[in-house]
Amino acid sequence: MTAREILHRLPSLNALVVGDLCLDRWCTYSPALSEASRETGIPRVAVVRTEVTPGAAGTVANNLADLGVGSVSLLGLVGDDGFGYELKHALSRRRVSFELLLTHAGYPTFTYTKLLNEVTGVEDLPRVDFVSVEPIPEPAERQVIDQLQAWAGRFDVIFICDQAETEIGGLITPAVREAIAQLADRQFFFVDSRAHLAGFRQVPLKPNQEEAETLCQRLFGHPRAFGQLRELTQAPWLMVTHGGDGVMLVRPDGETWIPTERVAKPVDICGAGDSFSAGTAMAMAAGASPEAAIHFGHRVASITVMKRGTGTATPEEILA
Repeated sequence: MTAREILHRLPSLNALVVGDLCLDRWCTYSPALSEASRETGIPRVAVVRTEVTPGAAGTVANNLADLGVGSVSLLGLVGDDGFGYELKHALSRRRVSFELLLTHAGYPTFTYTKLLNEVTGVEDLPRVDFVSVEPIPEPAERQVIDQLQAWAGRFDVIFICDQAETEIGGLITPAVREAIAQLADRQFFFVDSRAHLAGFRQVPLKPNQEEAETLCQRLFGHPRAFGQLRELTQAPWLMVTHGGDGVMLVRPDGETWIPTERVAKPVDICGAGDSFSAGTAMAMAAGASPEAAIHFGHRVASITVMKRGTGTATPEEILA
């Protein structure tokens, strides 16, 4: 299946993105205005303009919307705060539905503040992040599961974005993973998980090389035991991405190395994995083989890495 054929089918498909959602705040500061505070003597960071974009699971949703997917919805959790308000408006500007987005007063909206030097354009100061160190509230966890069970059948693809690297604080809890496994036989899931791959069952998994090798070393004593990882998770297939070099596709009948062409001098690789996931999963939903879908996903990512920030790719860019 060609890229043109895949793109032609995307407007007829619907996608749901479930997972950890954040607000990315790109704050440009002026070094010339960094005089010290009169009260404390501490130099200030003088932000002169700010751009906000949906991040984490929102990055996948951004990519889907710009690819021309018929409808894109998000199921996640935000706080009843100003950052949550900004996030919803950022989603609406990008044609992403937040009808299923849950708001909880006792939960802060994850927010990543990135400080860019106005003179150089470089992010050269530490980020200021607003994070949660508490488990998601039990009523919110129950709502997530209820929403997933009630709405799953209306979507052609369900992306699971498990960004949490700790046991608590993330949206994709053990109970949510169990609900996903119960739906796996009748829904097409595409799972990306940084730290909890071993907790999923019966759904396709897309780790990167470092994530897969670290887990395989810990579980099986060998970093390349991808086949054993697939067996443990009962995944129909495993896609282990190796940056711009290619993807190891692991299926019950063995492993297949699918090479890709590395992009020379990428501008910003942030979000490349999310772009790959969006393109690959939607290509498969459109009818492409896993091999063809991987090449389509790589084409999407090869465009986004040439843009600053978490870029996206349009059909026109893909066909150019």
